Amino acid sequence: MSLFRKKSIQKLIRESSGSGTSLKKDLGAFDLTMLGIGAIIGTGIFVLTGVAAAEHAGPALILSFILSGFACVFAALCYAEFASTVPVSGSAYTYSYAAFGEIFAWILGWDLILEYGLASSAVAAGWSGYFQGLLAGFGIKFPTALTSAYDAAKGTFIDLPAVIIIFIITFLLTRGVKKSARFNSILVIIKLAVVLLFIGVGVWYVKPSNWTPFMPFGFSGVATGAATVFFAYIGFDAIATAAEEVRNPKRNMPIGIIASLAVCTILYIVVSLILTGIVPYDQLNVKNPVAFALNYIHQDWIAGFISVGAIVGITTVLLVMLYSQSRLFYAISRDGLLPKMFSRVNRKTQTPVLNSWVTAVIVAFFAGFVPLGKLAELTNIGTLFAFITVSIGILVLRKTQPDLKRGFQVPFSPAIPILAVVFCGYLVLQLPAATWMGFGVWLVIGLIIYFSYSKKHSSLNQRENAEEKVS
Repeated sequence: MSLFRKKSIQKLIRESSGSGTSLKKDLGAFDLTMLGIGAIIGTGIFVLTGVAAAEHAGPALILSFILSGFACVFAALCYAEFASTVPVSGSAYTYSYAAFGEIFAWILGWDLILEYGLASSAVAAGWSGYFQGLLAGFGIKFPTALTSAYDAAKGTFIDLPAVIIIFIITFLLTRGVKKSARFNSILVIIKLAVVLLFIGVGVWYVKPSNWTPFMPFGFSGVATGAATVFFAYIGFDAIATAAEEVRNPKRNMPIGIIASLAVCTILYIVVSLILTGIVPYDQLNVKNPVAFALNYIHQDWIAGFISVGAIVGITTVLLVMLYSQSRLFYAISRDGLLPKMFSRVNRKTQTPVLNSWVTAVIVAFFAGFVPLGKLAELTNIGTLFAFITVSIGILVLRKTQPDLKRGFQVPFSPAIPILAVVFCGYLVLQLPAATWMGFGVWLVIGLIIYFSYSKKHSSLNQRENAEEKVS
């Protein structure tokens, strides 16, 4: 039996609407755009901007964001075409099934489990840090043992706030996708208001002299900075996991993907310009650079608002990442590559409830007990790998299925998909060797699972075996 057997686009769509397992179509273009902004603006803008400026790019951080932004724009156009053509849960995993076949689909699915799962754990840990800092301002402190992942030297055992927020968000997600999207939209509006507040106040304190030298670490620093801040863009691809719950996906999916990325890219560029214009770049190596910049210009009360905004921002990122992880498990399970329990849907809420809670337990374990120092880099390499595969997949389907009905088409093809591969490939080469080793180990584990379990239980494999017996 070939490892490269594919599912047709029509079969993927037909299976996604099968009775008893389909998800409720409740999302529009606005909901998708808010989901995208909710996933993108968070840890990147509130945390990584300072580190990237101080250690890698200096004031040329704006160029790092532009470089990463180009890679994401090209990839986003490819995602938009796939999402309008194959409106099915699973994102890059599902697209790979149609373009390359089952083995590549499994590799991509396993890769995305790394991206969404461990990113959720890291985001929850970041949320915990901001939340504890906010409570400390009111004189409230958790016992040391409950403040962070296990560290014998520091006397910490579990990051309890991170575990609690994961279960709260999961409870919300199991109540129905529309309620979750409405909650997310409210938080996104608050988050955008806080970012605009920083821009409105900070622009008056910019000193152009702080932009000199503009590129203190050379272009190599800009490139490394781009690979670092790429984490700030992760999220627009998560919109694609919602395809099966979208009204009129052929129209709304491209709007949601492109609009959310456009809004966030503009905000990142403006914020990085103001940030490095207020504070000398070498002083920005802090965990809360945006609030730090406002403290630097003695706008302490606004810095407090920014800290609240950071908590809200990270909450929306966590919500979308946990949502994406559960829908990814749902899609892979429906194909038989993971146990069927992950694709069971609650009749009342039409959400994969059991799947969501299993996801929560796994993510909470890593967030609560395991220090995740290099997590951003591991998440970056997983995402870049997915972007490259999806971009190549567009070229493959254009060749193998030229007459396929597409709600949206990537303009200037094949130039745009090729540019997506080039830009993402360049960024992935900037990541350290240790990250590549960790990613390689993760893929080996995935292949072991595939050949020991998934290949035997694959729905496509079992169907083909049954057809062979009949013939």
